[in-house]
Amino acid sequence: MQGLGLIATIIVGALAGWIAEKVMSARHGLLTNIVVGILGALVGNGLFRIVLGTTFDGWVGQMVTGAIGACLLIWAYRMLRR
Repeated sequence: MQGLGLIATIIVGALAGWIAEKVMSARHGLLTNIVVGILGALVGNGLFRIVLGTTFDGWVGQMVTGAIGACLLIWAYRMLRR
């Protein structure tokens, strides 16, 4: 996650993963939420850089980016699993 330290990355990743879990009606544990949130932030930042040319800064911006990216990851996982 851009501009955040290790502890902040874990906290924001956990929150982003939890938000994505609720939006996508998934059932994950805390560790999975953290991993999905951090990976989602990587995916979201990459997509926002391609589409918008920039990303969102700060805790809230990275949480939104992570949640959107995590939703995309959960969706992609479900599509591959079918």
